[in-house]
Amino acid sequence: IPAIKSKGDWLNLMQFEHQMTSAVEKLSESVVNISSLRLKQDLRFGLVPLEGAGSGIIVSSQGNIVTNNHVIDNASQVHVTLKDGRSFVGDVIGGDQFTDIALVKIKAENLPVAELGDSENLKVGQIAIAAGNALGLPGAPTISTGVISALNRPLSGAHFIFEGLLQTDASINPGNSGGPLSDLNGHVIGINTAMIPSAQGVGFAIPVNTVKNVISQLSIHGRVIRPWIGISGLSITSSISRKYDLYSDHGVLIIETSYGSPAYESGLRNGDIITAINDNSVSSMNDLILALSKFKIGENVNVSLIRMNKRYESSIKLIENASIP
Repeated sequence: IPAIKSKGDWLNLMQFEHQMTSAVEKLSESVVNISSLRLKQDLRFGLVPLEGAGSGIIVSSQGNIVTNNHVIDNASQVHVTLKDGRSFVGDVIGGDQFTDIALVKIKAENLPVAELGDSENLKVGQIAIAAGNALGLPGAPTISTGVISALNRPLSGAHFIFEGLLQTDASINPGNSGGPLSDLNGHVIGINTAMIPSAQGVGFAIPVNTVKNVISQLSIHGRVIRPWIGISGLSITSSISRKYDLYSDHGVLIIETSYGSPAYESGLRNGDIITAINDNSVSSMNDLILALSKFKIGENVNVSLIRMNKRYESSIKLIENASIP
C-alpha cells in the first residue's frame, strides 16, 4: 500500500478499494462449489467412494458452468452448490483433458453470469483476483489478490498439451481449481487450475480465451475437435541437432509420416524439419500443436520445412483427429 501523503492520495486509495470490492462482489455471484464422488475399486473393501471438491463459474443464465476437467473427471456424481445455498445435481456436458476444462449443466434459470474478459493483452504486473472454494470451506467464495507474475508459462509434469498458462502470486489453494482469476473490473481472465505445493506464490490459470474456445466446442459437440496432419515428431534442441547433424537447431523433426495422411499427401516425409505453420514459428512439438489449434478442420495451412539443408513450402488441409476421444 503506498504511503498516504495528501488528501488526493487518500481519495485515490479509497477509489482503488471501491474498485476492488466492486470487482469481488461482481465476481463472487457467479462462483459455485462443485463436489464430486468417484468410486475406486479396493481389493479388500470393494468399491470405495472418494469425494473431491472444486469450484466453477456460471457462464450462462440457463445453468452452464465451466470448471477444471480434473474436478469432475471419472466422477459418478457431481453436485453444484450456488452462493445462495441452493444445490443441484450436475450433468457433465463434456470435458477436455488436454486443456483441463469441462462444462457442467444444472437445471436452473436466471443465474448470475460471469463476464468473460480477454486474455490476449494481459500484462505482467497487472492486478489479479482469485476466487474459489478454498479448502472446501462453507459460505461465500474465498478471495485472494496478487498480480500476473508471468505469461505463457508451461507447467512441468502436467498432462496438458497447452502451455500458455498465466502465472500468478494470488493464493490458489486446494478447492480453488475451476474458480476464476479476474482483473480489477471483475472480468474473468483465467480459470485457476494448479499450484506448486513446494513453492510460495506460484499458481497457474488457463487463459480465458482458451476457455471460451473450448467451452464453445464442448457445448456444441460435447468434445473438442482437433486438427490432425498425421505425423510423429521430435522437438529439436541444440544438443539433438549436434548429435544427429541436423540442418536446424530448432523445429520439429518428422520421425514418422502416416501413409495417406494430410502430411503425406502434401509431400512431407520422414526426416523433414517443420519450422513454421503460416506465420507461427515452430520450435517444438507443443509449438506445432498450439499453432494447429488456431485453425479449423478443412482449412489449409502453409508449412515451412527444411529438407537436406534446403527450405520448402507446402500446403496441408487439416482433418479431424479421430483418435482423440
